[in-house]
Amino acid sequence: MERLDEKTRGLGHDNGGADEDALAASAAEVAVSPELAAGSLRDYLHLWLARLRAGESGVLPVVVGLVAITIIFQSLNSKFLTSGNIVNLLVQGAVFMMLALAEVFALLLGEIDLSAGFVAGLSGVVTAELLTTAHGSWPWGAAILAALLACAAIGLLHGTLITRLGLPSFVVTLGGLLGWQGVMLAILGNGGTLPIQDNVVNDVANANLTPAASWIVTLVLVAAYGFTTWRRAARRRARGLVAPPPGFTIIKIAGVAVAGVVLVLVCNADRGVLVPIRGMPWVLLIVVAVATAWSILLGRTSFGRHVYAIGGNAEAARRSGIRLARVRTLCFVLASFTAGMAGIIYASRLRSVSTNIDGGTLVLYAVAAAVIGGTSLFGGRGKAIHAVLGGIVIAAIDNGMGLQGFSAASRNVVTAIVLIAAVTVDAVARRSATTH
Repeated sequence: MERLDEKTRGLGHDNGGADEDALAASAAEVAVSPELAAGSLRDYLHLWLARLRAGESGVLPVVVGLVAITIIFQSLNSKFLTSGNIVNLLVQGAVFMMLALAEVFALLLGEIDLSAGFVAGLSGVVTAELLTTAHGSWPWGAAILAALLACAAIGLLHGTLITRLGLPSFVVTLGGLLGWQGVMLAILGNGGTLPIQDNVVNDVANANLTPAASWIVTLVLVAAYGFTTWRRAARRRARGLVAPPPGFTIIKIAGVAVAGVVLVLVCNADRGVLVPIRGMPWVLLIVVAVATAWSILLGRTSFGRHVYAIGGNAEAARRSGIRLARVRTLCFVLASFTAGMAGIIYASRLRSVSTNIDGGTLVLYAVAAAVIGGTSLFGGRGKAIHAVLGGIVIAAIDNGMGLQGFSAASRNVVTAIVLIAAVTVDAVARRSATTH
């Protein structure tokens, strides 16, 4: 502070202008994303460290946490990193990942959606009901589409109540949590269970690609990612716009390629007990597809920019001409729509739906996964793909403690501690950024 005061008092002298320039440059380092502003890998590292000191930790905490969790559980149980357990962990965590993707839309606005768990459950119920002979045995595609549209309508109702009537999202979605649970009970009856009577729907979370198809699909996806990433950076440089340094782009593409190869090797290893089981689960491709679509929507479109603007400062966004009610309502529609996809995956994995679904716990895990992935509870900061990493962290905790034989109570306590730690990191980072 004393040094800052000295600089302030020296504004009338020649060195005052230099000091102002230094302060402005320091602020610019924090304000601009390093992968865009850096001209070389060295510049990128310098800018990244500046942002880290200012509290912009990005995805670093979740990556460090995932590595720490892996080391801890592998040291306690050597089965944790076996191919069978890793694939099982990812399949089980697919529901958490999808629900975290749903929560991102609400959290980016500085809102919350507590109904996502039972909206997901209702999606599974609608799908299962339409597939029964009593309702004419709908084709699986039509049944899934009807369930997702019903969830989108629920999101539209929630969003309208919140944006048009000015009701708090906490109250509206809490009412949704109770109300949609009641609808499920009315359809299934107390203690009721309804099987999924369609093999295609059941295969969503239980079937695997062949080993050869796993390699082909992964290579195509990595090639598509590499081509679009390099082409976008090259076009920005050609137009004189800020772009990532070529070295950084190469490292990103190489990192995705290595991750894809490792995933395929793990999935193609025989993890069967009585019969051989190999190949990448279909559900992982679904999660990747949804995460990619929502990342593009939030990161590359005007709608996404509006969402971040509203979450950062709603009044400033309104004055700039952004239609707050429309954008916020659409976010709740997308949140419920994504939760509906999570519900179909959940029902597919169990091959049935029942009133035993714990929607309250699921939504809390979803919020935890999104926050652990770096989405701010205060709005305006977070990425869809990072929520997927948060879902993996939640799944890893649940899976690892299950291998150790811990009770459900112990799992909840540990998950709560991790969530509080993530929120603490978010709050400290926000305060540090404001102070800087």
